[in-house]
Amino acid sequence: MSTTPLAVLTETTFEVSNEKNHRTLRECIATAMDDYFHHLDGHEPENLYNMVLREMEEPLLRAVLDYTRSNQSRAAIMLGLNRGTLRKKMKQYNLD
Repeated sequence: MSTTPLAVLTETTFEVSNEKNHRTLRECIATAMDDYFHHLDGHEPENLYNMVLREMEEPLLRAVLDYTRSNQSRAAIMLGLNRGTLRKKMKQYNLD
């Protein structure tokens, strides 16, 4: 595994339990960030906020679009975005 901060974030895998103990999204993110910092191997991340947002935004958009069966109006409402912003983000991530 590469040890650059972005590579650590994008290459870290997380084991998902099949148990019925469900964790909140907040707990999953906290665990992911703890694992990320643990694997940095002494490197200092830069622009961490934007890096994390970039990594989670595409899967979030994809999941909401899948859930709404690509209904952009419903997806925009669910995300709290206006439809134009959603379309811009979809284009950014090649989701259109």
